[in-house]
Amino acid sequence: MSGDTGAGPVALVVDDEPQMTIIVGFALETQGFTVLTAHDGATALNLMRTRAVDLVVLDVMMPTMDGLTLCQRIRARSEVPIMLLTALAQHDDVIVGLEHGADDYVTKPFHPREVALRAQALVRRRRGSGAVIRVGDLVIDPAAQTATLSSHRLDLPFTEFKLLTHMATRKGTPQSWQDLLREVWGTTDLIGGRDVVKSTVYRLRSRLAAVPGGSVYIRTLRGIGYLIPDLPSHG
Repeated sequence: MSGDTGAGPVALVVDDEPQMTIIVGFALETQGFTVLTAHDGATALNLMRTRAVDLVVLDVMMPTMDGLTLCQRIRARSEVPIMLLTALAQHDDVIVGLEHGADDYVTKPFHPREVALRAQALVRRRRGSGAVIRVGDLVIDPAAQTATLSSHRLDLPFTEFKLLTHMATRKGTPQSWQDLLREVWGTTDLIGGRDVVKSTVYRLRSRLAAVPGGSVYIRTLRGIGYLIPDLPSHG
C-alpha cells in the first residue's frame, strides 16, 4: 500500500504482519492520510531517508529490529510523531518507548478508527498553531516548532517540545505529573506514568540548564509537581 496521492499528511506504518499494515493503513486513509508501509525496521529507515513523513505508526514486537530500537533510531534523527502499537502485556516496553521519544501508544486489540483519530491529533499538535510564547529569555514558536533560550536554538525531541510548550503556556501555575501526563501524553492510566513524566522533565531540564541561565526555568515543587515561573520577557 503506497497510497502516494500527494494529498494530506503522510503516515508510515511499520509492522511485520502484512494484514496489520493493511488494517491500520486503511483506517488512516479514511482520515485523509497518504500511507506508506514497511514490514521491518531497515526498510522503514530507508524509506525515511527518501520520503518526508508526518507520522510513524510502529509495532513494538518485530523480528530483527524491534519497535523500541526503531523508535530510538528514528528519534535520533527526526522529531516526527511516533505512535506505538503494543500488546496489553507490554506496558514496560511502552514506558521505555515513551521515555525514548514515542508520543502515543495504542493497545491491541484496538479499533482502527481509534488509531486514525489519535494519529490525526498527533499530527495537529506537531504542526501546531498559535502565538509565540515568551518566558524570560525563552522563546517558543509553536507554529514553527522551534524554541530558543538566550538566542541558543534548543534541539528538542517532539515530546520534550510539547512538554515545554504546555508548561510555558501555563507559566506561574504548578502542574502535577497527572496534569502533564494527560495534557502532553494524552492519557491518564499509563502504568509507570509518573516515572515517564519525571524522566522527561529531567531530560528537558538538563537541556535548558546546558544554556547559561537555563537552570531557573523548571522548578520541582515537592508534593505538588512542576512549574515554569512567570519570568518577565526580555524580548
